[in-house]
Amino acid sequence: MTVQRTTRLAALIALPAALTLAVAAPSLAAGTGKAYQIDLEQLNDSGASGTVMLSAQGTNKLNVKIEAEGLTPGQPHAQHLHGSTEGIDFHCPDASDDTDGDGILNNTEATKDYGDINISLTTSGDTTPDSGLAVDRMPAADAQGKLSYERTLAVSPDVIEHLKDLHVVQHGIDPNGNKKYDFGKGKSELDPKLPQEATAPTNCGMVMGAAVGSVPVGGVETGSGSTDGMEAPGMFAAGGLTLVAAAGALAVARQRARRSAQNG
Repeated sequence: MTVQRTTRLAALIALPAALTLAVAAPSLAAGTGKAYQIDLEQLNDSGASGTVMLSAQGTNKLNVKIEAEGLTPGQPHAQHLHGSTEGIDFHCPDASDDTDGDGILNNTEATKDYGDINISLTTSGDTTPDSGLAVDRMPAADAQGKLSYERTLAVSPDVIEHLKDLHVVQHGIDPNGNKKYDFGKGKSELDPKLPQEATAPTNCGMVMGAAVGSVPVGGVETGSGSTDGMEAPGMFAAGGLTLVAAAGALAVARQRARRSAQNG
């Protein structure tokens, strides 16, 4: 009887300890920093698409990696993090936001959906909204219309905290297919020295399933509650494995207790 009681006591002690490890595992995983994947979807029938990885490094640095294709070959593509760090739910636009009906969704029409520029994703120098049209410091697509970008940026803690609420937008379209920006669609409403083709959004993406306190709303890019791009998905795997281990330990302990009782 003493052996049986001792075995049962060991089982009871082992289970809370294992469960404590299960609770701690997510905290350890979360401590490695926030990381999100964003899928860029075309706007203005551009055919442009891509993938973005946003990775927080501590509380004031952000690594941004972008791989995009279907862009205007050999041309610079302004790109930004749009959205709010103040709890406003912005999202990607769609063709219905072309309010003047000219067939081009311009940046002004789209801004009401994806918000103002938060960070300019330049290749060097300033990254504030003031550099939103700094095309000389924006990445250019290669001859095949592909673009690769990576930069680690200094950002505010608010950006890191609200990272899931920000969206990536790339700009620059080629509706007449002549592989350059021209004034065929008129002047940009942002800067009359630039053609509309240079500043109109070519794609947009947001963290799937992520919105500020609500289900994402708006265009086709808002997602459907998928866990793709969810912060630190490894925490669920780690916690699950620990729970399985705890359950296994308890089962073994119970089995030993039964054997002791039968032999006792």
